[in-house]
Amino acid sequence: MSVLAEQYRNEILPQLVEKFNYNNVMEAPKVEKIVVNVGIGEAKEDPKLLDQVVENIAQITGLKPTITRAKNSIANFKIREGMPIGVKVTLRGDYMYEFLYKLINITYPRVRDFRGVSPDAFDGRGNYSLGLNEHIVFPEIKIDDVDKVHGVEATIVTSAETDEEAFELLRLMGMPFKKQS
Repeated sequence: MSVLAEQYRNEILPQLVEKFNYNNVMEAPKVEKIVVNVGIGEAKEDPKLLDQVVENIAQITGLKPTITRAKNSIANFKIREGMPIGVKVTLRGDYMYEFLYKLINITYPRVRDFRGVSPDAFDGRGNYSLGLNEHIVFPEIKIDDVDKVHGVEATIVTSAETDEEAFELLRLMGMPFKKQS
């Protein structure tokens, strides 16, 4: 069991139950899954780039990602239906907790001029989306082997009913939110 999963069960869960006055611990919000996504429009010119991104995301998450394909043709972007345009992977269980722990405690401290993540990126249903401009901040990526730097997006899906509950859950897990002014 990962460190963050244990911390959730032993420390965070009781705090959530106390703060929101839940009758049962099963009512308390939890992280259900994390979807990691990379959009790579340049893959249409350079097929090797797609392979490199798949390898990078596999190193970062520990799971092999699936290739996402265009659903519609878009003439302005020179994209045809069925063309590969990105990769994604869904993390659950220990992979999810390990990724979240690594993101909070290792990756964010490595980002230059990092001042915290926005508390406004909740979707109204308790899910949180975040993005990193450079994938090279993850400790698994060796900078010498990187030809092209790409961004990484992640959506943290929680069982929270409201954004307030999800915010508190992620705050207690250690998510470095910016201070509200």
